[in-house]
Amino acid sequence: MIQIHEPKSPWEIFHKDWVKALLPGEDKSYNAFLVLVDRYSKTPTFLQFHKDDTAMDIAIIIWNKFISHTSLFQNIMSDRDPKFTSALWTNLHNLFGTKLSFSTSYHP
Repeated sequence: MIQIHEPKSPWEIFHKDWVKALLPGEDKSYNAFLVLVDRYSKTPTFLQFHKDDTAMDIAIIIWNKFISHTSLFQNIMSDRDPKFTSALWTNLHNLFGTKLSFSTSYHP
């Protein structure tokens, strides 16, 4: 199991997960959101998406709606969602010097 250090200040480490089981709305309405939780303060942030958004769409929204208003995190904990295991996200984390850590698979 990977040991994650405790952050010393807000905005260092985030956990993320999707909520995709929203009631259907209009065709252009958002039907999913991403929950980002700051490990230090336990503060949640909710970002609206569409279920069919690409990894690039998600990266742009996270940058514009979250990182540009806070700061660049050091580590983000994620499940193994294909949109976050893509080459795009690997390259972004390498570019910014941040780390993407994956949680273990769910075993019922």
